[in-house]
Amino acid sequence: MRASRGILGITLGLGSGLAFGAGGAIVKPLLESGWSPGAAVFFRVLVGALLLLVPGLIALKFDLRPLWRAKWTVLTYSVIAVAGVQLAFYMSISRIPVSTALLIEYLAPVALVALAWVRTRHVPQFVVLAGSVVAIVGLVLVIGPAGGALDPVGIAFAAVAMIGVAVYYVLGERSDTGIPPIALAAVGLFIGCLVLGLSLAVGLVPFEANFTVMPFFGTTAPWWVPVLTVGALSTAFAYVSGIMAIQILGTRLASFLGLSEVVFAGIVAWILLGEAIGPVQLLGGLLILGGIVLVRFERPALAGGPEPMPVPVGTVEPASRT
Repeated sequence: MRASRGILGITLGLGSGLAFGAGGAIVKPLLESGWSPGAAVFFRVLVGALLLLVPGLIALKFDLRPLWRAKWTVLTYSVIAVAGVQLAFYMSISRIPVSTALLIEYLAPVALVALAWVRTRHVPQFVVLAGSVVAIVGLVLVIGPAGGALDPVGIAFAAVAMIGVAVYYVLGERSDTGIPPIALAAVGLFIGCLVLGLSLAVGLVPFEANFTVMPFFGTTAPWWVPVLTVGALSTAFAYVSGIMAIQILGTRLASFLGLSEVVFAGIVAWILLGEAIGPVQLLGGLLILGGIVLVRFERPALAGGPEPMPVPVGTVEPASRT
């Protein structure tokens, strides 16, 4: 039974990574048609929230009391893990190269391993440390951070995005709130949409949208086709499956599985957009997968021994959750 749940969790985690990773290729036609990243993200989150609203209420049996009892967890998840990641990421890429911002954001699983080390004073197992190093080397090869001035404010925003991704995994594992995964995703996207909408309204993030027909994977389609696709697949499905994977696997393994988003983003862009994958990126992808495998071999803590904190991550560019 445990093995079956592990397989299910890994499948859900990889499915979430694929869905998040595909978001970049799906959103790209919008961006090339004059949409600002902020507008694309807002409509993406809005569609995801609307699609999950009724299923979330059904999962709660139309009883909103669990949401109120866990209001601080829900608000933290919505504002930081959903809206905060989006806003911080786009604020960072306005000051530093996109690849550098992505590299900092995707350091979340390693940062959480380090945090667990500090909090528990328990040295992580060798396979976890080795997996962290291998995965981050692979991440550097896949993303290939560009040169350029490292603006301190831009780096700070990227670090905030990394913290938001970490919060996504930490809070996603909590099963003591009585909130089903689909309900947590629904309320998180709904409140996150309100925060994003407010940021657009006050001009914190530029809003430009072109509501017309646009090229879409070799054909043409109205603007709402890519919006609906990215909202349903790369937002609604991705968040729900990701939360379910976290609750099955725990934050540590799920966060390293989250690095698969970068690999899947490259594969999807290659298939749908014809963007070739070079040998360096291919090697980087293999190293990321190798790091995930190493972390998977972590042995459970011995009874009575120190327990590591459950630790757990979250472009185009892979446009995943950002």
